[in-house]
Amino acid sequence: MLNYAIKRMLSAVGIMWAVATIVFFAMRIVPADPAEVVLGDYATPAAIEAFRVQMGLDRPLLEQYVTFMTGLLQGDLGRSLVTRQPVADQIFALFPYTLSLALAALFVGAAIGIPLGVTTAIYRNTWIDSSGRLFALLGFSMPAFYLGILLLLAFSLGLGWFPIMHTIQSGTLSEHLYKLVLPAFSLGIIQAAYITRLTRSSMLEVMSQDFVRTAHAKGLPRSKVYYKHVLRNIMIPVITAMGLYTGTVLGGAILTETVFNRPGLGRLLVGAIATRDYPLIQSGLMMFAFVVVVVNLLVDLSYALFDPRVKYD
Repeated sequence: MLNYAIKRMLSAVGIMWAVATIVFFAMRIVPADPAEVVLGDYATPAAIEAFRVQMGLDRPLLEQYVTFMTGLLQGDLGRSLVTRQPVADQIFALFPYTLSLALAALFVGAAIGIPLGVTTAIYRNTWIDSSGRLFALLGFSMPAFYLGILLLLAFSLGLGWFPIMHTIQSGTLSEHLYKLVLPAFSLGIIQAAYITRLTRSSMLEVMSQDFVRTAHAKGLPRSKVYYKHVLRNIMIPVITAMGLYTGTVLGGAILTETVFNRPGLGRLLVGAIATRDYPLIQSGLMMFAFVVVVVNLLVDLSYALFDPRVKYD
């Protein structure tokens, strides 16, 4: 397993290098000069040129790329073109909010989707199965931002149970979790719908196999057959789907943070894109990519916990 983990980590390094390269050159393709965007329409040509020289935007593209990659290797993410502050300080101050939202959404998706998928498979072709499939269809069809607006109208403006705004402030863990409930459900319901469908179809496939019929013939309780033997055999595709869905959750966090006026890296990137803040955009996207790569690495290494037949060569 150690050799496999080392190979996967080396592969992850290659993926991160490729992402960094694509992000760097893709930003330079976007039209509009960041110096003109930052300084405004009334900036003089001399001021624009001085800004470009100061921020290194006048250098050849290849030299900028080498500087960017060297900084990444040294842990230096550069300075924002707008605030002139270190990019790392801005990202690491807000990233915990985005990460907590993504993890909470994944938890909500698994906590709702797996039990519901198992139940609909056990009671297939009944009203329970029809209700579960209807929930999955609605979850697929409803965008996260629209569901977030509905949740705000119902539980914040209507009932007053949750706050409308989430500001950066000190507080206890319970206060942060309390403010996280609505955004997490808004983002997690979509994943719950996907996991419900996947769990149901996987359950039905495994339930038709011989070892399940044998377990029933031996007189084992249905709960033990379904929730121990069958569920364990379907966890690998479910966990794989959750790992692959991490990128979608992080992308959805941008809209969710905007709807709930919640601080986070997503909202920071939206503002950076509007001002063509190259260092901030590059570093923010690299952070998103790093989380996705790490999560999928952990997913790969967790397979043996659910299926002893999995061997790492």
